[in-house]
Amino acid sequence: MPPRAGIRTLTTMEVWAAGGGRTRERLHDAGLVLVAAVTGALNFALWLANSPPVPRLVLVADVAIGAAACLALLVARRWPVGVSLGIAPLVVFATASQGAMGMALLTVALHRRLRVAVLVGLASFAAGQLHWWLRGPRTDPLWAAALANFVIGLLVNAAVIAWGMLGQARRERLRSLRERAERTEAEQQLRIEQARHLERERIAREMHDVLAHRISLLSLHAGALEFHPDAPPEDVARAAGVVRQNAHLALEDLRRVIGVLRGPGADDAPEPPQPTLADVPALVEDSRQAGMRLRFDNRLADLSAVPASAGRDAYRIVQEALTNARKHAPACAVGLTLAGAAGDGLTIEVRNRLPAGEAAPPAIPGAGTGIVGLVERAALAGGRLEHGPDGGGYRLRAWLPWPA
Repeated sequence: MPPRAGIRTLTTMEVWAAGGGRTRERLHDAGLVLVAAVTGALNFALWLANSPPVPRLVLVADVAIGAAACLALLVARRWPVGVSLGIAPLVVFATASQGAMGMALLTVALHRRLRVAVLVGLASFAAGQLHWWLRGPRTDPLWAAALANFVIGLLVNAAVIAWGMLGQARRERLRSLRERAERTEAEQQLRIEQARHLERERIAREMHDVLAHRISLLSLHAGALEFHPDAPPEDVARAAGVVRQNAHLALEDLRRVIGVLRGPGADDAPEPPQPTLADVPALVEDSRQAGMRLRFDNRLADLSAVPASAGRDAYRIVQEALTNARKHAPACAVGLTLAGAAGDGLTIEVRNRLPAGEAAPPAIPGAGTGIVGLVERAALAGGRLEHGPDGGGYRLRAWLPWPA
């Protein structure tokens, strides 16, 4: 049964990582108990070696209390402050519990703020001082022994707190690095998705720009053959040749465009040459041979002087504008004007009259995305594009930057 919405299914790696984390925690707790037991045993042995004979019952009670304090460390991770404050009174009477007190204080320093660790450390220090006064060895002079016990107890508790704080800082740093790595990975995935989205848009725009022109020529000539079956044989042959040529060119264009969708080996293929503004006259000639009444007003001294990027965008704009004119006004005259200069920008203007109801080949269907793509292309190049009805006709005007 599929999981309900809103419930994330744990992967095998996540379950394994969670189990591994619990195992590490158990090993850590067992290590604390072991260190506390060894430390308590050493303290107990030193106390026996430097103390007068002690009743057996007192020794058994001391060991039992120390063992209980060590076992309490198994739950110190969950309740570090409570376990520490519970062990502190035992330290006053049981030498074997001193190791457990140190490990409990370390747990507090690892999992709580410094202020809490210092307060628990003061309780541990006070318990240790009371234990020394009740059961510690007496050496002359007494004040020197008391001072030494005071300094040693203070240093030991401070060292345990510092060790715990260092471990906590290291754990927080590791957590921060892990979160940063996860955030970086998420941002990288987002960038990859954005790059894929932009690439899909680029491919769609390129397919439209490249293929729409060729296919519109095919449709125009096929429509002419259909509506003029009694045309002279030489006209039919010429139209059929144009259809064949443009079908071949459209197939080559399609192969180049979808090449970006192939495997990694396609990335090693050389980038096909991109058209520039110098290729516009050939585009105009193709349109004229297709039967379009096209007037070309070139006011630029040298088409090749336009930068390659601006020339490529200008070529695509002219190509799409002529394609739209063939689609929506196939029998009407079209005017194309190129003007501008370095520093002033490049201006492209395409005008055509709208059909007045005369007989014409069927309109070529379109999705309406060509003009949208042109507006986006001009905006990405830092220019602008305007289009719309204009005095009984239709006008498209684009401006592209042309650096001096």
